[in-house]
Amino acid sequence: MKKTYIRLSILFFLAAAAVMACKGLLEEDPKDQVFVDNFFQTENDAIAAVNSIYSILNSTSTAPTFGGVFHSSYWVTSGLASDEMENRIIGANELDQLATFTHRPVNSNLYDIWRNAYKGIANANFAIEGIPTVKMADATKNRLLGEARFLRGLLYFDLVRLFGDIPLMLRLDAAITPPRSPKADVFAQIADDLEFAKQNLPVSYPAGNGLGRATTGAATGLLAKVYLTQGAWQKCIDECLAVINSGNYGLYEDFADAFKIPNENGKETLFSVGFGTAGNSISFWEVGQFNVRLLPRQLSGAIPGVNAQGWQVATQNLYDDFEPQDRRREVTFLTTIQNTNGSTTTVEPHIQKYWDKTTEPLAGNTDHDFPYLRYADVLLMYAEALNELNNGPTPDAYDAVNAVRKRARFNGSVALPILPDLQGLSYQTFKDALLLERRREFVAEGHRWFDLVRFGKLEALVPVAKPGVQPQPFHNLFPVPQGEIDLNPNLLPQNTGY
Repeated sequence: MKKTYIRLSILFFLAAAAVMACKGLLEEDPKDQVFVDNFFQTENDAIAAVNSIYSILNSTSTAPTFGGVFHSSYWVTSGLASDEMENRIIGANELDQLATFTHRPVNSNLYDIWRNAYKGIANANFAIEGIPTVKMADATKNRLLGEARFLRGLLYFDLVRLFGDIPLMLRLDAAITPPRSPKADVFAQIADDLEFAKQNLPVSYPAGNGLGRATTGAATGLLAKVYLTQGAWQKCIDECLAVINSGNYGLYEDFADAFKIPNENGKETLFSVGFGTAGNSISFWEVGQFNVRLLPRQLSGAIPGVNAQGWQVATQNLYDDFEPQDRRREVTFLTTIQNTNGSTTTVEPHIQKYWDKTTEPLAGNTDHDFPYLRYADVLLMYAEALNELNNGPTPDAYDAVNAVRKRARFNGSVALPILPDLQGLSYQTFKDALLLERRREFVAEGHRWFDLVRFGKLEALVPVAKPGVQPQPFHNLFPVPQGEIDLNPNLLPQNTGY
């Protein structure tokens, strides 16, 4: 049995018209291996196959067959199903369900994440199986395989954290209706993919030729997060130290600079999902919806040409959790709008961190990349793992978190006497401080639901931000999409509680 949707996914990006003529995602086709053998002829074919995996990450399509993992479903779901965001789209019942923890197995956002991630995995399997057959320099071949395996590991990592036991498909000839694999097996495969990627990806790419492509630093940092999620504290520490000691990454002095479009893929970026067109070497980049979704609708009237809808907003509790002079609050939130007549309008806290007013003064659809993994995350993961391993913070743990706090004191001109260095904390108080620091640092970056689950705080903290909303223990996983179960009953039993 062959998986036709692997063939369809790659064809979508290489020959769209041919795909539209094809039938379904799941049907038997004995010609798949012939297609693989015929497709992979040159180095450019291998590059195209890898590019098709990146393209799944950012495509804007919402058609039943193709879409993008990080266009909006991923980070919006994490924000709504936590204490970070509330939904303001009238009639968007499935988003309301995520925000109030009343979601069920029929939810289009969750289905988009599942379906699109597996399309990316299918493209990765296609590339991993076909690239070895191409005659090219071994270094290039291994680099392309490293990219494919990094992206497959990334997609499986998010799927297993969201849904628990999931199908683990690594070959084109995988069963058409696979069962769910134990999450331990999935994590083992993720680690194997990322270890291979670490050994075969470059530290960087030639200027202008590698924007948004995976590097050894990206693989190392993601592997650190994989180990952190599993509670493998020493392994996480080792991977974090490899990134920290590499000298290739650092924090910008000003938090605002981390979100300036000219600084994308700069020293603070381990891996980002590209949504810009300028200068990128990977085909099929799309524009992102960060600003359309997050900036207040009133901005459209105040600035001619702006397209802002305010579909998701920050919770008031999130905004109030910042010290007033914390640079991150000013950069992250928009609460007043300057009107054309000189008056101001006060709005509930909207998230503006992705609006580079200099590069994109009209906001709206943006070329801003999605920051999947930043150096600040490595520092805070390092501090967290040290605290867990030693049952309390060490000097290095303090140094790591205090570096992030120090940056937040800088108001763009001078350092302010706020956010003093953490010191003298117990295991639990340091852990609580880390969770708060992560909340302030990573607003709308897709981290919050994962963080609350990892820290065991989902049930306790969501009701504080959303009175009357009470997550249950089973909300530490999302339901397997019903549409997938209808196609493949081997995905049963459903996750507990759904």
